[in-house]
Amino acid sequence: MLTVRFWGDRGSIPCPGPLTVRYGGNTSCLEIRADEKLIIIDLGTGIRPLGDHLMKNDFTKGPIDADIFITHTHWDHIMGFPMFSPIFIPSTKLRIRGPVSYEGESLKSIMSAQMDYRYWPVRLSELSARIQYDQIKETTLDLGGGLWVTTKYLNHPILCLGYRFEYRGKSIVTAYDTEPFRNVFPTDPNDPSYDEGAAREGEEAAREENEKLLRFFLGADILIHDAQYTQEEYLSGKTGWGHSSYEQAVNAAHKAHVKKLILHHHDPNRTDDQLSALQEKYRRLIAGKTPLKIMMASEGLVVEA
Repeated sequence: MLTVRFWGDRGSIPCPGPLTVRYGGNTSCLEIRADEKLIIIDLGTGIRPLGDHLMKNDFTKGPIDADIFITHTHWDHIMGFPMFSPIFIPSTKLRIRGPVSYEGESLKSIMSAQMDYRYWPVRLSELSARIQYDQIKETTLDLGGGLWVTTKYLNHPILCLGYRFEYRGKSIVTAYDTEPFRNVFPTDPNDPSYDEGAAREGEEAAREENEKLLRFFLGADILIHDAQYTQEEYLSGKTGWGHSSYEQAVNAAHKAHVKKLILHHHDPNRTDDQLSALQEKYRRLIAGKTPLKIMMASEGLVVEA
C-alpha cells in the first residue's frame, strides 16, 4: 500500500490561529508510507508533530529509519528540523537528500547553519541520530523493497526538485514550489532589448520544460501540486515568484491524466473558509468534464494511491 499523510501544507511561514484550524498552519511536511517503509518530504514545522507521532507509535516497535527528501532549502521547508524528536535518539537512522543551489555549500552545511549556536541551543554536531546527507540532482534512485523515486527540476528561484515515488504499480508525485516555465526574453519587437532569435529559443525552451513536467506527472495516482495563488493573484504581481495558481495546477493535472490532485502550499493569508470555497469552486468547474478528483491538502489528511 502506498499512502501520503499531510503534517504541514502552508507556504512561506507558519500561520497558527483560529482561521487556520481546519487546514492547518504548519509549513510543508509529508509522510509517505510504502507499506512499512517511511519516507518524509520536507522538514517544515509539520515535522514536529510527525516526530512526536513517530516516537509514540513507530519507536515502540523499533528504531526510526527514514529516507528524507527536501524539495529545496528555503527556510519554510527546513525550519522544523531542530524540533524533530527522533534526531535526539542514538538508534535513529536518517538519509537526508535534496538539491543545493550553490556548489560551494553542502546540504549538511546548510542544515548546520540554521542550528548555529546563535540561532539554536543544540548544534547539528550534537545530535545523537545517525544522519547521512546527500546532494542530489535529476536522477532515479532505488530505495529498496520495490520503491523507486525519480526527481525532476521545478521552476523556483533556487534549485527545487519534484519527486515521483512508484511502488507496486502506484505513484505519488510532488510538484512544489513551482510555477509554469515561461519565456524570460522580450517578445515584443518594439522592446529595445528584443532579439528575434532569443525570443524564439526562449519560447521553445519553456514549452519543452513544461512538456517534461507533464510527462513527469503522467498517469500519477496522486499529484501534490503547488497552488498558492488564484490566477488573478498570479497575474497581478506574483509571476516569477516560483508558485502556481489553482488554475495552472488543475490544467496540468488534467492534461497529464492524473487521478487525484491535492492542492498544496497554501498562502499563509488564506483562511479555512476561503480554502473550502476555492475547493468547491474548482470541483464545480471540472464536474462532468474530467475524471480528475480535486482536494485541498489539510493537516491529518491521509490519501491512498
